[in-house]
Amino acid sequence: MAMTEAGEAADEAKWLRWRGVADLYHAFFTGLILTVVTRRGTADAAEFVFRVFRRQQQERFLPGLEKLGLSHLPPAVAAAQYHYLSNWIGGVSVEYMYETDRKAWIRYPPPRWIWRGTAICGVPGEVSRAMLRGWHANNGVALGNPNLGFVCTKQSVDGQDGLEGYYCEYDHALEIDARLVFARHLEAPMFDPATAPALPVASWPKPRLEKAYRNYAMEYVRTAAPVLVQLFGPDDAGYLLHLTGKLIGMQYFDEIARGFGLGRGVASDFAAFLRALFEAQDDVAELSGSGGAFEIRQQTWKLMADVGDYHPACARVLEGLFEGLAAGCGRRIAVEMRAAAGGVPPFVWSIG
Repeated sequence: MAMTEAGEAADEAKWLRWRGVADLYHAFFTGLILTVVTRRGTADAAEFVFRVFRRQQQERFLPGLEKLGLSHLPPAVAAAQYHYLSNWIGGVSVEYMYETDRKAWIRYPPPRWIWRGTAICGVPGEVSRAMLRGWHANNGVALGNPNLGFVCTKQSVDGQDGLEGYYCEYDHALEIDARLVFARHLEAPMFDPATAPALPVASWPKPRLEKAYRNYAMEYVRTAAPVLVQLFGPDDAGYLLHLTGKLIGMQYFDEIARGFGLGRGVASDFAAFLRALFEAQDDVAELSGSGGAFEIRQQTWKLMADVGDYHPACARVLEGLFEGLAAGCGRRIAVEMRAAAGGVPPFVWSIG
């Protein structure tokens, strides 16, 4: 019994750290959008968000339908159930309402996951619409069904009580501009949890759900960093990635460190925190040093390991985050990174 309890406690501690990683990357992604809004303007931010969500849609939608066992459903129903289940796994507040085989609703009630906390006050409506254009409006194309479109009835960033709309399979093929339309005079039916789809427990046990929760937030950063580099170039993108990381790291150190059971103070505290953070995001890292000077050799960066258009500027995500986290841990803790040739791991982090 004692061994079982010890194992359960170890699992709970590991999952708490995974959730800390999810919170950190979630905050980074939201912060990156706001950084682009404030430093580049609404039009650039909308283009960035469109490209991020279109890329994710192209990479994840069809494989996700298979993983979730939804491929056999009518297109409108499959698309809506995909958004319900995939977002639910990531900890997003989401609702699903079936109307007919050709009309199914999806609703994201407040609080909105992507626009965490006060961030929602800085998100222009154009940026939220770009998310819908990037993903929701393209599901029919991905399914090979040109008749499937998305009708948005509310946007929370416009002051309405959530983001909602429905997938509709029309009797005719849709032109590009008709794949996303707005009908603000309509409202979604009420959500009944009893009629919502559920994941099969046998194939989605607790450990898999916890890892998927962590990976959901991390995937946004995996997509966003190379998209930003391709869109704005490595110099401008590197600046935006680094600045966002530093701001988010400073703001979130205390919250993340509490979940890790670690505190703030001196360089040794931060070295222990950073080593634990690498482990929680499935990276191999070795810590050495003493007397106030430490070195961590990060052998892997799994998040970007198989990104085909990876650029060394993407590593500015980590540089910014770790500088900000160090500042949150204690004043005058310095962090410097050395990368292997080509800007890839191993990364060597000097802490002092």
